Amino acid sequence: MDHVENCNALEVEVTRFSDVMSSLPLDRDVSTCPGWTVFDVAEHLGAIHRWAEELVRLRSPERIVRESSATERAAVSPKWISDGGELLVATLLGANPDDEMWAWGLDQHVRFWSRRQLHETLVHRMDLELAAQKDPRVEDAIAIDAIDEYLFNFERVAGHSPDLSLLRGHGEKMTFRIRDVDTLWSITFDEDGFNVSSTEDRFDAELIGSPVEVLLAILRRRDIDDGNVELIGDRQLLDFWLTHSAFD
Repeated sequence: MDHVENCNALEVEVTRFSDVMSSLPLDRDVSTCPGWTVFDVAEHLGAIHRWAEELVRLRSPERIVRESSATERAAVSPKWISDGGELLVATLLGANPDDEMWAWGLDQHVRFWSRRQLHETLVHRMDLELAAQKDPRVEDAIAIDAIDEYLFNFERVAGHSPDLSLLRGHGEKMTFRIRDVDTLWSITFDEDGFNVSSTEDRFDAELIGSPVEVLLAILRRRDIDDGNVELIGDRQLLDFWLTHSAFD
């Protein structure tokens, strides 16, 4: 998916989030974000949208520190989500995706943020749907790209994260595979950390499922035993990964 496709999909996800938020009380617990309510998830997402919009608008060469204000907290609502999301989409669409700027992931360009904010919004929309006891649905191409972004960006930031830095081993290999298509990610653990590739190889543990089910599993939004996924091999290796790769 390219920059414009990500922007268009982000616009759809903002609407989906706002719609499901409208159907829930703000004090409803969101079990996939422990300790958070619907209000907390919405405040977080709306603040992230406004932060990313500022970064892109300024083509900031460095990280900008931004926190929610009391005024923003008082404004949290489906409309507040929609307004912030619409502004973010407009800023992204008005920017050259190849412009260089700060990003915390691999791609130090504007296009990082259209991709990142699509997946950020998607994941939190699923959080609210799960809180509403709905079964999340995601377009296959978007779910596959969300997995890809998650894994390869985590490889980049692993050295700066206390939990990710624990993901070391002695050559163990784990694979996430999309059922019925030729798409997989292979993770190798060694003494220096872990690395991610898309190369077919032997494995000690393999998780297989549809794009959305694999995405929910690796983001710890759905327990392995509750989802429609198949695990082959070493459950402890998979649990080791899940324990140290939390993603809010």
